[in-house]
Amino acid sequence: MREPGGPTLSLRSLAPEAALRRLELTIVRRLEGFLQGDHLGLLPGPGSELSDARVYVPGQDDVRRMDWAVTARTTVPHVRDTTADRELEVWALLDATPSMNWGTGGVTKRDLGIAAIATFGFISQSMGDRFGGLVMHSDGITRTPARAGRTALLGMLGRMLQDPIEHDRSGGTVDLAQGIEALVRAQQRRGMRIVVSDFLTPGDAEVDSSKPPSWERALRRLSVRNQVLCVQVLDAAEIDFPDVGEIMLRDPETDFARFVNTSDRRSRQAMDRASRAQRDRITAAIRRSGAGHVLLRTDRDWVTDIARFVLTYRRTAAVISQPPQGASR
Repeated sequence: MREPGGPTLSLRSLAPEAALRRLELTIVRRLEGFLQGDHLGLLPGPGSELSDARVYVPGQDDVRRMDWAVTARTTVPHVRDTTADRELEVWALLDATPSMNWGTGGVTKRDLGIAAIATFGFISQSMGDRFGGLVMHSDGITRTPARAGRTALLGMLGRMLQDPIEHDRSGGTVDLAQGIEALVRAQQRRGMRIVVSDFLTPGDAEVDSSKPPSWERALRRLSVRNQVLCVQVLDAAEIDFPDVGEIMLRDPETDFARFVNTSDRRSRQAMDRASRAQRDRITAAIRRSGAGHVLLRTDRDWVTDIARFVLTYRRTAAVISQPPQGASR
């Protein structure tokens, strides 16, 4: 397969707003910020969402916030604090390393990842919300500041589509763990973080799901203060290895190369088993990190898959998006 020479999707196709109008991401983690928004804040302050009750302080508290039910039970005057609704800040990390250039379904994994960022960007936009992005290549990471509004989101998506495609075996040293660490360092306040990748580490042949991949520790750190979604992009040929005769398989990020006879049924079955075990290991690592997991394929409609995930996420977000045990900031 040849390296792509440009984007396989247009900016216009990244905004299927008619299909997304009724969708809304469920935000269950408390946020911090200064602007008024549509999501629960982290600290008490002026707002309409009731919080904890505390003892009334004469001369400081407004008697209009008196909680008469608690006062009657304790015989001590209490007031009810409120929590301000805050704006949501979303940051997305796009893995644009050479392994993401693969795609046999008419779209590359890289462009499918951009489509996922676009979809989550459109369905997460509410009053005052901001969206920023990082693009990770093997030789560095570029950052687009978080800004509010549809125009800013479209501008970021356009820059991602026009970002130069990295050539195979470019020899960089930046991996997914470092990309996620950059996302941890870039955060200024709590919010939602989206990691878009195939989650494949060059040279990692481990398939035991009990052994954490190199990026799991960074993902756990990211999940401590934020609600995290991991978007894993796959190609159909990575799931069901096709019968295309004898071919040369090359790793786009290392020097590995080997001839494989794909007409041999046992060879295809061995490849499928190894790929399945690899995916199971990735799924287990994401689950241990307390992040949501979205699986997208280049041969399927990404809008339908994300819509199905969002509808399920409404019921499970409070359980999935919990800070992982044993992780530190």
